Amino acid sequence: MNLRFGIVAGEASGDLLGAGLMAALRARVPCSFEGICGPAMIGQGGASRYPMENLAVMGISEVLGHLPRLLRMRRDLIEYFSDTRPDCIIGIDAPDFTLNLERALKKQGIPVVHYVSPTVWAWRRGRVKTVAKSADLLLTLFPFEPSYYAGKMEAQFVGHPLADTVGSSTDMTQARNELRLDTDGLIIALLPGSRESELKAHAELFVKTAMRLNLRYPGCRFIAPFVNRETRALFDEALTAHRAFDLPITRLHGHARLAMAAADIVLVASGTAALEAALIGRPMVVVYRLSGLSYRLIRILSRLDYYSLPNHLVGRQLVPELIQHQATADHLVRSAERLIEDPAARLEMTRELSKIRETLRCGANDRAAEAVLNLIHVDRLPVAAASCGS
Repeated sequence: MNLRFGIVAGEASGDLLGAGLMAALRARVPCSFEGICGPAMIGQGGASRYPMENLAVMGISEVLGHLPRLLRMRRDLIEYFSDTRPDCIIGIDAPDFTLNLERALKKQGIPVVHYVSPTVWAWRRGRVKTVAKSADLLLTLFPFEPSYYAGKMEAQFVGHPLADTVGSSTDMTQARNELRLDTDGLIIALLPGSRESELKAHAELFVKTAMRLNLRYPGCRFIAPFVNRETRALFDEALTAHRAFDLPITRLHGHARLAMAAADIVLVASGTAALEAALIGRPMVVVYRLSGLSYRLIRILSRLDYYSLPNHLVGRQLVPELIQHQATADHLVRSAERLIEDPAARLEMTRELSKIRETLRCGANDRAAEAVLNLIHVDRLPVAAASCGS
C-alpha cells in the first residue's frame, strides 16, 4: 500500500519541518506527497503545484495585496484534493492559508493534521476554535501549547526538530574554518529575515547598523546568510544605497546555522532564526518590524509580554528585543555593544539558552510521524522515538 499525503508549507521554516516529517513517514511506510513544497520537501520527493514562495507574505496589510492570487491557489488545491482524495492532509504553519484549506477538506471526511500551533498564546486566542474545526490533530512545537486546546481537539507536543539537529555545543572555530573565516577576531552574524517582506522592512536597518559597528570595532567582520537570490538582492540594494559595499561582509546562500555558529553575537529578525540562534547558544539581539497597520492591529489584539520565542520560552527578558519604533540603528548598535563588551552577560545568556534546547529536544520528526500514522490507523515499520531532553 502506498499512502498519499496532501501537504502544504508556506515558508522556509515550514519547508524544513515538512521535509523532516516526510523523511520520518517514508522510513515507516511507502508514501508520496504533493501540494505546496519548498526545496527541502521537494528533495524528499514532494511534488509542488505552486512555488512555496507564493505563500511567504508577512503581515496583515502585506497579505491584502496578494489576496486574489492566494485565494485562487487555495481554491485550486481544495478542488484538486477533493478529486484525488489523499489519505491525509498535512498543513504546516501558514494558518491564514492552510486552516481554511484544511477545514474544507475535513468536511469531506479526509483526515487532517495541522503542524505548528498558531500563536494563540500571544494573540487571537479565538483561533483555538478555528484550528479545532479545521484539523483532527494538532502537532505543537512547544510544551505549553497543548493546554490551550484541552477539551477542544487532540493536540500533541512533539518537540522542535531544530533542537534535535543542534548539538549540545557548537564549535565556533570549526564553523569559522568551514566558512574560511579568520578564527580570531569579532564576527557578527546578520539575519534580517527569510521573506522578501522582512528584507524590505529590515535590510536598511541592518546595513546601517553594520556600518556603525564597523567604525566602532575596526577589524570586525560580518556574515549574512540568505535563503534565496531575491532576499539577497534586496540586501544588496540596501548596501548600494548606502555605498556600503566596502563593508567586510560575507554573504552566503543558505548556511544560516553555520553563520550563527561562527559568530560571537547574532542580530536577527524575530522568528524561527531567533529560536535557532538560541538552540545554537549564541547571544543575540532580536528586531521586529511590520507595516504600521499590521503593527497597530497586533498591538490591539495581542497578549504578548515578549515577542521573541527565546524570551517567551524562558518567561523573561533574556534576549534584548527591539520592536517596531525601537528597531533603529542607534538602538541596535547600543544593544550589540553591550553584548560585545560584556563577556559575563554573553556567558549567562548562553547558559540560559541551553535550557531551551534541552526542553525541545524530543525526536520531533519521529514523534510527529507516529502521531500522523496513529490518526489514520496505519501499520508501519517500528522506529524508536526519542524522549524529551534526550
